[in-house]
Amino acid sequence: MSETPDSAVQTAADDTVRAYIEEHRTAFLDDLAQWLRIPSVSAQPEHDADVRRSADWLAGKLKETGFPVAEVLETPGAPAVYAEWPSGDPAAPTVLVYGHHDVQPAAREDGWHTEPFEPELRDGRLYARGAADDKGQVFFHTLGVRAHLAATGRTAPAVNLKLLVEGEEESGSPNFRALVEAHADRFAADAVIVSDTGMWSETTPTVCTGMRGLAECEIRLYGPDQDIHSGSFGGAVPNPATAAARLVAALHDADERVTVPGFYDGIAELTDAERELVAELPFDEAEWLRTAKSRAPHGEAGYSTLERVWARPTAEVNGIGGGYQGPGGKTIIPSSAMVKLSFRLVAGQDPDRIEKLVTDWAATQVPDGIRHEIAFSAGTRPCLTPLDHPALRSVARAMGRAFGQKIRFTREGGSGPAADLQDVLGAPVLFLGISVPSDGWHAPNEKVEIDLLLKGVETTAHLWGDLAAARL
Repeated sequence: MSETPDSAVQTAADDTVRAYIEEHRTAFLDDLAQWLRIPSVSAQPEHDADVRRSADWLAGKLKETGFPVAEVLETPGAPAVYAEWPSGDPAAPTVLVYGHHDVQPAAREDGWHTEPFEPELRDGRLYARGAADDKGQVFFHTLGVRAHLAATGRTAPAVNLKLLVEGEEESGSPNFRALVEAHADRFAADAVIVSDTGMWSETTPTVCTGMRGLAECEIRLYGPDQDIHSGSFGGAVPNPATAAARLVAALHDADERVTVPGFYDGIAELTDAERELVAELPFDEAEWLRTAKSRAPHGEAGYSTLERVWARPTAEVNGIGGGYQGPGGKTIIPSSAMVKLSFRLVAGQDPDRIEKLVTDWAATQVPDGIRHEIAFSAGTRPCLTPLDHPALRSVARAMGRAFGQKIRFTREGGSGPAADLQDVLGAPVLFLGISVPSDGWHAPNEKVEIDLLLKGVETTAHLWGDLAAARL
């Protein structure tokens, strides 16, 4: 692995970028507040018109920014927004920026101190639903590209710049992959920048290098055709609730490794250099446990907590049930039971293959006399960018110039649609986000730190020139 990039040498162009951002700061925040007032909640049908209004607003603002192409793309669900701005240089690389314009539901009675769709600027923070997730992080690209032009004297970006802003991310992106497949030629890029993530903290700027994938299923187990008397039949016929408990107990070994045969085959193991980078982060496990509302760390032997969350595959029991659940006793053998499982996946694992492995494994755990059914939801693939990839180094250098300090690296333990872009377009996915844990994604009183938001603007102002000079 190449040496981690530190902050780049400051130049006169950096001063120009900062001066341009400061000059346009008020107008930028006013525009963002206008967008945040649109309650584009994709999960609630009563806001369908608002989601469309949000897409129309963004397409218009991107045209105003200078994008010669900016349009609303229809899907069977909520509309997306697509824009492109050609560089004019035949040798320029093409970069696609991904984000989303839909937001989580929010209401004052949920615990908000202010109206969630009436932005409020207070103590250097902008409070509103979508301020961080994800309208703020999409919108900083508009001022960033203008600052890039001002600092370089160009009339078009140094890269062929494309934006794809989804309208259903907060509803699970049900139509996103089909949208990308339908427009794969149009969306083609040498690199994808995802601005729907965050940093370690306000004082430790970081770049995310990957996200885990996901496979999830429900297993239903059936025994007698109805609940039967445990005195008359107990000990003589199989019990589906017992079978469910044994299946769950068999999922991990004593070292908390997943026992499904073949589960770990082909995974990308952490290198010594990657483990050193994880160890550099100022991680306070006791504080992390308080955030997790838990009392002790737990997981696969031989790995730290952050390594387990970011870089190791997992199997979790999300739900288990069967039989009588009411007060008092009811001495029965229940007719059915169920288990809900989810598997977080890392690079080298494919959700379709994991589905087959888990299906085969589950069949071996079910005793004679128990019938079972297993159903999987649509899977999400993991994505990972190597630490020495030139595009990743460009992101780290650009962020280092903006923050004036060394940039460190993280991963995300969750999953998202970024992997579809990597899978369909065949381009590396890079993550550029400035949100911090205190921003409260999906929670009441969501906010974004204004200073960090403007650092995102500054980063993108430097990024396009750096990517143009990189060999992608």
